[in-house]
Amino acid sequence: MHMDLFEHRARRDRVGQPLAERMRPDTLEAYVGQTHLVGPDRLLGRALAAGELPSLILWGPPGSGKTTLAGLLARKAGARFATLSAVSSGVKELREAVEEARRLLHERGERTLLFVDEIHRFNKAQQDALLPHVEAGTVVFVGATTENPSFQVVAPLLSRARVVRLESLALGELRAVLERALADQDRGLGKVPIDAPVEVLDRIAALSDGDARRALATLEVAVTIARREAGRVVLDDAAVEEAAQKRTLLYDKAGDEHYGVVSALIKSLRGSDPDAAVYWMARMVEAGEDPLFVMRRLVIFAAEDVGLADPHALGVATAALDAVRFVGLPEAVLPMTQAALYLALAPKSNTALVTYAAIRKCIHERGAMPVPKKLRNAPTPLMKAEGHGDGYRYPHDFEGHYVPEEYLPDELSGVKFYAPSQSGVEPALWARLEAQRASGRKV
Repeated sequence: MHMDLFEHRARRDRVGQPLAERMRPDTLEAYVGQTHLVGPDRLLGRALAAGELPSLILWGPPGSGKTTLAGLLARKAGARFATLSAVSSGVKELREAVEEARRLLHERGERTLLFVDEIHRFNKAQQDALLPHVEAGTVVFVGATTENPSFQVVAPLLSRARVVRLESLALGELRAVLERALADQDRGLGKVPIDAPVEVLDRIAALSDGDARRALATLEVAVTIARREAGRVVLDDAAVEEAAQKRTLLYDKAGDEHYGVVSALIKSLRGSDPDAAVYWMARMVEAGEDPLFVMRRLVIFAAEDVGLADPHALGVATAALDAVRFVGLPEAVLPMTQAALYLALAPKSNTALVTYAAIRKCIHERGAMPVPKKLRNAPTPLMKAEGHGDGYRYPHDFEGHYVPEEYLPDELSGVKFYAPSQSGVEPALWARLEAQRASGRKV
């Protein structure tokens, strides 16, 4: 009877909730995705079978099932499930939650799983306030984050929790979630006659970027706006596209995914893959990234990774930057794409980066060495009397506008920092200089 009343209340409480909330699974067996974590022979399955419930940090993209998994772990372990949102909760709310957990543990022997959503938004003081209660076992701590916990969670708390990575749901997993919602007559849309072809469900899945919550939200809206024929809802691509048109791409401009996409762009350019380079660039632009931020990355790349292999690359990148400033979006995507394609296709050399790094290391290790007197100007009689400028030979006075000379500090005479690559036109530029050095004149 108690279970019947509980189920009745749960059904009552679901009225008016979004489909994604209503369709949260009640058991680990009904949980979709994260097969590398759940199951009898997997990490969390083994821990639960052994009667353990370790403190965890669930790190994964939106809609990958972090909150749902935390609740199911608590239920499976017979623990009370308490939640805090790091966005709206402070130290006061944290202390109240811990005090309630302590009381239930002492009075009833009931464990509490304290779930902190968006743990990365807790500042250091808030995380430090949680730490002693995790150490004492007052609560089992489970945090959820879309950010890399290595950067966002303090080291003492990170060391006391197992970090597990959740992945975006695959298309087949999202389709299973959608099919379950369509079939469920109690919590889902099963009471409504709906024609939903597999290819339409796959389209919803593809538009959802691995996010189950987004997939269910799109399905719910699409069913609402879809056309009716003979008393049935006919789900088609037009309804799906309209329902999904205001979705946001998985790209948090301040978060871990931001840096992941930027990294993918640079690595694709460096790897000379024009298709991938423009794809990742477009991901940034379509998600609302400032095009000037993208162009700054391309300008840096032109100098760092193309360099002297194609000296025109930097000019292409800076010209595209000016064009983006001048025309703005949406037309700005054209010079952006041109620049990205050029940089991907260009020969590569990182000698600018390597040369500067070597010289920087020398400066920091050996200090600021004096400028040789022959390289100093002598604007006053005193400086001239001290020998400033003595022995300096003006290259333009010599054939080929070149004269062999040592320009480094005396202590570095003969040291070579620059080593040319064998890519693009750089070998030809180097060969010209070597020939000049050998002959002392223009070749």
